[in-house]
Amino acid sequence: MSRVALSVLLCFTLSAAAGLARAQSTPEENDLREFRVGMPVSALPKTGYRDFSCAADPAISLSGWQDFAKCPEDGAHRHGVRFFYDDAANPMAKLSAKFQGTKVAGHPVLLTLLIGDDRRVQALRIETDPSARLYLRKKAFLFADQVKLHFGQDGWKCSEGTPSATEQPVGGVFYKEHCEKTTPTRHFVLDRALYRNPNEPLDKFVGGTQLLIELPSAS
Repeated sequence: MSRVALSVLLCFTLSAAAGLARAQSTPEENDLREFRVGMPVSALPKTGYRDFSCAADPAISLSGWQDFAKCPEDGAHRHGVRFFYDDAANPMAKLSAKFQGTKVAGHPVLLTLLIGDDRRVQALRIETDPSARLYLRKKAFLFADQVKLHFGQDGWKCSEGTPSATEQPVGGVFYKEHCEKTTPTRHFVLDRALYRNPNEPLDKFVGGTQLLIELPSAS
Protein backbone atom coordinates (compact mmCIF):
# COMPACT_ATOMS: atom_id res chain seq x y z
CA MET A 1 0.00 0.00 0.00
CA SER A 2 1.49 3.35 -1.03
CA ARG A 3 1.81 6.36 1.27
CA VAL A 4 -0.73 8.18 -0.91
CA ALA A 5 -3.22 5.35 -0.47
CA LEU A 6 -2.60 5.41 3.26
CA SER A 7 -3.34 9.12 3.36
CA VAL A 8 -6.66 8.58 1.59
CA LEU A 9 -7.58 5.81 3.99
CA LEU A 10 -6.56 7.95 6.95
CA CYS A 11 -8.77 10.82 5.83
CA PHE A 12 -11.68 8.41 5.68
CA THR A 13 -11.09 6.91 9.11
CA LEU A 14 -10.50 10.25 10.84
CA SER A 15 -14.25 10.87 10.85
CA ALA A 16 -14.44 8.35 13.70
CA ALA A 17 -11.92 10.16 15.88
CA ALA A 18 -14.48 11.86 18.11
CA GLY A 19 -13.76 9.41 20.94
CA LEU A 20 -10.55 11.26 21.77
CA ALA A 21 -10.86 14.56 23.60
CA ARG A 22 -8.69 17.27 22.08
CA ALA A 23 -5.74 18.27 24.30
CA GLN A 24 -5.90 21.93 25.22
CA SER A 25 -3.92 24.15 27.55
CA THR A 26 -6.27 23.64 30.52
CA PRO A 27 -5.80 20.66 32.84
CA GLU A 28 -9.59 20.30 33.09
CA GLU A 29 -9.87 19.13 29.48
CA ASN A 30 -10.72 15.42 29.26
CA ASP A 31 -8.42 13.05 27.40
CA LEU A 32 -10.98 10.36 26.53
CA ARG A 33 -14.70 10.43 27.21
CA GLU A 34 -15.09 11.24 30.92
CA PHE A 35 -11.45 10.47 31.70
CA ARG A 36 -8.84 13.08 32.47
CA VAL A 37 -5.27 12.52 33.58
CA GLY A 38 -4.94 13.98 37.07
CA MET A 39 -8.57 13.43 38.12
CA PRO A 40 -9.30 11.75 41.48
CA VAL A 41 -10.65 8.22 41.65
CA SER A 42 -13.73 9.59 43.39
CA ALA A 43 -14.63 11.53 40.22
CA LEU A 44 -14.45 8.53 37.86
CA PRO A 45 -17.79 7.56 36.25
CA LYS A 46 -19.99 5.19 38.21
CA THR A 47 -21.69 3.67 35.16
CA GLY A 48 -20.99 2.97 31.49
CA TYR A 49 -18.01 0.62 32.00
CA ARG A 50 -17.59 -3.05 32.85
CA ASP A 51 -15.21 -5.97 33.39
CA PHE A 52 -12.64 -4.22 35.56
CA SER A 53 -9.37 -6.10 36.03
CA CYS A 54 -5.66 -5.56 36.56
CA ALA A 55 -3.81 -4.78 33.34
CA ALA A 56 -0.68 -6.53 34.61
CA ASP A 57 -2.69 -9.60 35.70
CA PRO A 58 -6.13 -9.90 34.04
CA ALA A 59 -6.90 -12.87 36.30
CA ILE A 60 -7.39 -10.34 39.12
CA SER A 61 -10.93 -9.04 38.68
CA LEU A 62 -12.08 -5.82 40.35
CA SER A 63 -15.50 -4.57 41.37
CA GLY A 64 -14.64 -1.06 40.22
CA TRP A 65 -12.08 1.73 40.13
CA GLN A 66 -11.87 1.83 43.93
CA ASP A 67 -10.11 -1.57 43.96
CA PHE A 68 -7.10 -0.24 42.04
CA ALA A 69 -4.67 -0.98 44.90
CA LYS A 70 -5.19 -4.71 44.32
CA CYS A 71 -3.28 -4.38 41.05
CA PRO A 72 0.52 -4.68 40.83
CA GLU A 73 2.47 -1.43 40.54
CA ASP A 74 4.47 -0.54 37.47
CA GLY A 75 7.93 1.06 37.59
CA ALA A 76 6.37 4.46 38.32
CA HIS A 77 4.32 3.15 41.27
CA ARG A 78 1.06 3.20 39.31
CA HIS A 79 -1.68 0.57 39.45
CA GLY A 80 -3.08 -0.35 36.03
CA VAL A 81 -6.86 -0.89 35.86
CA ARG A 82 -8.21 -2.29 32.60
CA PHE A 83 -11.83 -1.73 31.64
CA PHE A 84 -14.29 -1.95 28.75
CA TYR A 85 -17.22 0.07 27.48
CA ASP A 86 -20.63 -1.22 28.53
CA ASP A 87 -22.76 -1.59 25.41
CA ALA A 88 -25.87 -1.84 27.59
CA ALA A 89 -25.34 1.80 28.54
CA ASN A 90 -24.87 2.93 24.93
CA PRO A 91 -28.13 3.34 22.95
CA MET A 92 -26.16 3.61 19.69
CA ALA A 93 -24.77 0.10 20.20
CA LYS A 94 -28.28 -1.27 19.66
CA LEU A 95 -28.50 0.42 16.27
CA SER A 96 -25.20 -0.54 14.65
CA ALA A 97 -22.19 -2.80 15.21
CA LYS A 98 -20.09 0.26 14.38
CA PHE A 99 -20.80 1.56 17.88
CA GLN A 100 -20.42 -1.75 19.70
CA GLY A 101 -17.41 -2.77 21.74
CA THR A 102 -14.55 -0.74 23.18
CA LYS A 103 -13.31 1.45 20.34
CA VAL A 104 -11.43 4.70 19.94
CA ALA A 105 -11.40 6.43 16.56
CA GLY A 106 -12.95 3.29 15.07
CA HIS A 107 -10.22 0.96 16.34
CA PRO A 108 -10.90 -1.83 18.87
CA VAL A 109 -8.70 -1.00 21.85
CA LEU A 110 -7.57 -2.06 25.29
CA LEU A 111 -7.90 0.73 27.83
CA THR A 112 -5.97 1.12 31.08
CA LEU A 113 -6.10 3.80 33.76
CA LEU A 114 -2.85 4.05 35.71
CA ILE A 115 -3.72 5.16 39.23
CA GLY A 116 -1.23 6.33 41.85
CA ASP A 117 -1.27 5.79 45.59
CA ASP A 118 -2.50 9.38 45.84
CA ARG A 119 -5.78 8.04 44.38
CA ARG A 120 -5.45 10.08 41.22
CA VAL A 121 -5.27 9.01 37.58
CA GLN A 122 -1.61 9.44 36.68
CA ALA A 123 -1.89 8.19 33.11
CA LEU A 124 -4.16 6.70 30.47
CA ARG A 125 -2.95 3.98 28.10
CA ILE A 126 -4.74 3.15 24.84
CA GLU A 127 -3.59 0.08 22.90
CA THR A 128 -5.05 -1.27 19.69
CA ASP A 129 -6.46 -4.73 20.43
CA PRO A 130 -4.15 -7.51 19.13
CA SER A 131 -7.09 -9.93 19.18
CA ALA A 132 -9.19 -7.84 16.76
CA ARG A 133 -10.21 -9.22 13.38
CA LEU A 134 -7.43 -9.46 10.80
CA TYR A 135 -8.84 -6.59 8.72
CA LEU A 136 -8.76 -4.27 11.74
CA ARG A 137 -5.33 -5.41 12.90
CA LYS A 138 -3.90 -4.53 9.50
CA LYS A 139 -5.17 -0.96 9.95
CA ALA A 140 -4.18 -0.60 13.62
CA PHE A 141 -0.96 1.30 12.77
CA LEU A 142 -3.11 4.12 11.33
CA PHE A 143 -4.29 4.99 14.82
CA ALA A 144 -0.91 6.68 15.39
CA ASP A 145 -1.60 9.10 12.52
CA GLN A 146 -5.02 9.85 13.95
CA VAL A 147 -3.49 10.60 17.35
CA LYS A 148 -0.93 12.99 15.85
CA LEU A 149 -3.54 14.86 13.86
CA HIS A 150 -5.97 15.03 16.74
CA PHE A 151 -3.53 16.27 19.38
CA GLY A 152 -1.63 18.45 16.92
CA GLN A 153 1.11 17.45 14.50
CA ASP A 154 3.65 19.92 15.86
CA GLY A 155 6.07 19.02 18.61
CA TRP A 156 6.39 15.27 18.09
CA LYS A 157 9.93 13.90 18.33
CA CYS A 158 10.06 10.57 16.54
CA SER A 159 12.60 7.87 15.81
CA GLU A 160 12.08 5.14 13.23
CA GLY A 161 13.62 1.68 13.12
CA THR A 162 14.77 -0.07 9.95
CA PRO A 163 13.82 -3.60 8.87
CA SER A 164 16.04 -6.46 9.99
CA ALA A 165 16.28 -9.87 8.37
CA THR A 166 13.25 -11.01 10.38
CA GLU A 167 11.35 -7.70 10.23
CA GLN A 168 10.02 -7.16 6.74
CA PRO A 169 7.30 -4.78 5.42
CA VAL A 170 3.66 -5.85 5.28
CA GLY A 171 2.19 -5.00 1.89
CA GLY A 172 5.15 -2.71 1.24
CA VAL A 173 4.66 -0.78 4.51
CA PHE A 174 7.06 -0.93 7.47
CA TYR A 175 6.76 0.87 10.79
CA LYS A 176 8.76 0.59 13.96
CA GLU A 177 8.24 4.07 15.31
CA HIS A 178 8.56 5.73 18.70
CA CYS A 179 7.32 9.29 19.27
CA GLU A 180 7.01 11.63 22.23
CA LYS A 181 5.47 15.03 22.72
CA THR A 182 5.19 17.30 25.74
CA THR A 183 2.69 20.12 26.22
CA PRO A 184 2.22 22.30 29.32
CA THR A 185 -0.25 19.77 30.74
CA ARG A 186 0.52 16.43 29.07
CA HIS A 187 3.29 14.08 28.04
CA PHE A 188 2.41 11.78 25.14
CA VAL A 189 4.29 8.58 24.32
CA LEU A 190 3.27 6.99 21.03
CA ASP A 191 4.54 3.71 19.62
CA ARG A 192 3.47 1.86 16.50
CA ALA A 193 4.66 -1.13 14.53
CA LEU A 194 3.87 -2.94 11.32
CA TYR A 195 6.15 -5.70 10.08
CA ARG A 196 6.32 -9.46 9.66
CA ASN A 197 8.79 -12.30 9.76
CA PRO A 198 9.13 -13.55 6.15
CA ASN A 199 9.34 -17.11 7.48
CA GLU A 200 5.93 -16.87 9.15
CA PRO A 201 2.43 -17.13 7.57
CA LEU A 202 1.08 -13.92 6.07
CA ASP A 203 -1.50 -13.48 8.82
CA LYS A 204 1.20 -13.64 11.50
CA PHE A 205 2.53 -10.11 11.73
CA VAL A 206 3.32 -7.44 14.30
CA GLY A 207 0.95 -4.55 13.95
CA GLY A 208 -0.51 -2.03 16.36
CA THR A 209 -0.35 1.31 18.14
CA GLN A 210 0.03 2.22 21.81
CA LEU A 211 -0.59 5.69 23.24
CA LEU A 212 0.29 6.75 26.77
CA ILE A 213 -1.03 10.07 28.07
CA GLU A 214 0.48 11.19 31.35
CA LEU A 215 1.30 14.26 33.38
CA PRO A 216 4.52 16.01 32.28
CA SER A 217 6.08 15.45 35.71
CA ALA A 218 5.75 11.69 35.17
CA SER A 219 7.84 11.73 31.99
